[in-house]
Amino acid sequence: MNSFEIAANLIDIEAKRIFPAIISVDNGMITAISPTDQPVENFILPGFIDAHVHIESSMLIPSEFARLASIHGTVATVSDPHEIANVLGIKGVEFMLDNAKKVPFYFNFGAPSCVPATSFETAGAAVTAGDVDALLQRDDIKYLSEMMNFPGVLHKDPDVMQKIAAARKYGKPVDGHAPGLTGEAAREYVAAGINTDHECFTAGEALEKLDLGMKILIREGSAAKNFDALAPLIPKHADNMMFCSDDKHPDSLLEGHINVLVKRSLDLGYDLYDVLKMACINPVQHYDLASGTLKVGHPADFIIVDNTKDFNVLKTFVKGELIAENGKTFIRSVYTQPINQFNTSMKSLMDFEVRANDPASKNQEVPVIVALDGQLITLAEKAVLPVLDGLIHADLQQNVLKIAVVNRYQDAPVAVGFVKNFGLKKGAIASSIAHDSHNIIVVGVDDKSIVEAVNLIIDGQGGISVSTTGRLQYLPLPVAGLMSHLDAFDIASQYTQVDSSVKKDLGSTLEAPFMTLSFMALLVIPHLKLSDLGLFNGDTFQFV
Repeated sequence: MNSFEIAANLIDIEAKRIFPAIISVDNGMITAISPTDQPVENFILPGFIDAHVHIESSMLIPSEFARLASIHGTVATVSDPHEIANVLGIKGVEFMLDNAKKVPFYFNFGAPSCVPATSFETAGAAVTAGDVDALLQRDDIKYLSEMMNFPGVLHKDPDVMQKIAAARKYGKPVDGHAPGLTGEAAREYVAAGINTDHECFTAGEALEKLDLGMKILIREGSAAKNFDALAPLIPKHADNMMFCSDDKHPDSLLEGHINVLVKRSLDLGYDLYDVLKMACINPVQHYDLASGTLKVGHPADFIIVDNTKDFNVLKTFVKGELIAENGKTFIRSVYTQPINQFNTSMKSLMDFEVRANDPASKNQEVPVIVALDGQLITLAEKAVLPVLDGLIHADLQQNVLKIAVVNRYQDAPVAVGFVKNFGLKKGAIASSIAHDSHNIIVVGVDDKSIVEAVNLIIDGQGGISVSTTGRLQYLPLPVAGLMSHLDAFDIASQYTQVDSSVKKDLGSTLEAPFMTLSFMALLVIPHLKLSDLGLFNGDTFQFV
C-alpha cells in the first residue's frame, strides 16, 4: 500500500483542540502526526461508527451496505445479525461474517442472544447457549447482541443466564434491549451484566439507566427515533452515550447515516467534542474495536470534512484506502450467492377471512393494534367494525385495516387481526421482513389485495410488495428474504419508488410504512403485536 500525507486541520477529540497538521500514512497505518504552520484546508477526524445496527434492515448485504454508508463518513458498525439468524441460524451469521470481510470496512458482529426472540412465534432457526458460547470465542465476534428477553433476565432463565455468563467469561460486553424498564426491574437487569440500551423512550428513563452504569444510545432509524427525547442529555452524559441507527432502509441510508445525527447535534448547539466523542470514540472504547481513532500507530481510518458547521463529508479512508469521495464510493460490488429458507404454499381469500361471533350481526367489537409513526411501541384499542355476510371487515373511516402474519417456514393457519394508523385508502402492502422471526406480514384494505401482495412474496421467495387495483409492485430480497445481493444504489432507487407508491397511490400517512409494518410482529416491544400464532400482549407476554 502506498505511503502518503494529508494536510488538514486535525480535530483532536480527546484533547478538545483543533490544529493544522500533516498526517503521514504508511501501509495503512498512521506513522506520524506533525503540527504545521502552513495554511491548510478542510478538517480531519476519526470516521463515524454506528453503535448498533441490523445490517439486514437496510435490505442490503454487508458489502453493499458499506458502499452506501462510506459516502457519509461511516467506517464501522456494531452489527447484530439476529435478523438472518432467525431465518437461517448460525449459517446466516457465517454468511454475514464472510461477506463483510470482502470489503474495506469494519463490521463488528455480535453473537445473537435471542433466536428465536420468543416462544410465541415461529422462527426458521434457533441459536442455543452452546452456539453463543462458540461464537463468543471467535475474534470476529465482539459482543453478545441485544438481550431482548428481559423477562428471562429478571426471572433468571437458565438459558439466558448461560449466554450472559459466556460473554462475561470471554470478557465481551452485553448489549441490552429493555424498553420502558425502570425501577427495581431495571436495577436487576443491569446487575445481570448488561451494558447498553438503545430503547429508551424518555430522558427520564435514560437518566435512570445511566445512573445504573449503562451506556445509552441515541437512535434514529427509518421508523424508531429518540433523538429529540435524548439529545438534551448530551452536555452532561456524552462520555456514556453513542449514536446508532438500529434499523435503516436503503433510501434513508442513501440520504445520510451517523453524519446526520452529528449535524443535528451541532445545529442545536451541543459541544463539538462531546458530539464527536459519541460518534467516533465511545464505540471503539466500549466494544474494543480495531478501527482507529486518529492517533499514531492506529489504522488510518479517518474522514475529511469541509468545516465544523456543515460537516459535509469529502473523503472517507479505511486502513489508508480512499473508499469514498464527494458522494461516490470506491468500494466495488462483490458477487454473492444468495441463501434462503422459504417453504409455504400460495394463499387464498379464505385464509384471511375473520368470521364474526354472530354471523347475523351488523358489527363486532375487536381489539386493534395502534401503530405510532416513528415508534416501535404500539397502543391497544377496541374498535367496532362492520360485519358483512358473517365476516368482519376493515373500516377506512376509522383508519382501521386488516393485518395478517403468514408463516413462511411451513404451511399453517394465517394469523389475522386489525391495525390502525397506516392510512391506506386502497390496496395492500406486504413484506417478508417481520421482526424478529421474519414471517410474511401484510396490511390492507381488502382481502383480494392482501392475497395478491402475499402471493407475490411467496412466489418470489421473499421481498416487499404492493398490490392495488390493476397494479402490482415487487422488490425481490433473495438473501434470506431480507436482503438483496445486487447494487446498493439500484436497490435504494427501487425501494424509493415502491415506498413512494405506498404513500402517493395507496395513501399511507406513515414516514416509513414498510419499516413500521415490519415491527408490528415484534413481540418484545409493547403493547399489542401480531405473530404468526396470534395477537400478543407485550406487557403480560401472553396471547390476547
